[in-house]
Amino acid sequence: MLSKIKDIVAASMAVKRQVWADETLLQTVETVTEVITKAFRQGNKVLFCGNGGSAADAQHLAAEFSGRFYIDRDALPAEALHTNTSYLTAVANDYSYDVIYSRLIKGLGNKGDVLVGLSTSGNSKNIVLAFEQARSNGMITIGFTGTGGGKMKDISDYLVNVPSTDTPRIQEAHILLGHIICQLVEEKYFGGK
Repeated sequence: MLSKIKDIVAASMAVKRQVWADETLLQTVETVTEVITKAFRQGNKVLFCGNGGSAADAQHLAAEFSGRFYIDRDALPAEALHTNTSYLTAVANDYSYDVIYSRLIKGLGNKGDVLVGLSTSGNSKNIVLAFEQARSNGMITIGFTGTGGGKMKDISDYLVNVPSTDTPRIQEAHILLGHIICQLVEEKYFGGK
């Protein structure tokens, strides 16, 4: 069992080493940091969406902005779109699970807002539809995916595609990169730590 645990840790480290060595991916993370900081400075909000573990990660990252990361500071306007279970279950029941995010984006998304969608495959239909609606609203889209980017590759303004096809390893890297973005945005917006 101990060797299996070490193998899993090694697999996670291997993906992170690939991330560390991928200058294009790291440049995208830097650019995304600038984009989100600019959106906040212009009075816009950052919205997050995902499914399953990626929904938990989306909610986690939204809370880092609306709560705090390292700095004791004011809240930033960020929210995960799936936290209203009454809305979520009503729309999924009355319409379709595929439109749970796009309906909210149509009503809440303003020009200049940012939508961050997390999907390890990049093919989650509800996130793809949300990104299409976000584009219609004049929003900026940031996709967090695995290798290739799936359908989100062509509809994301910025794609953070982790070099892996292993869902847990992708999600671990999403949180790492999301935390980096939260830290850097916080430092840029409020001043260094």
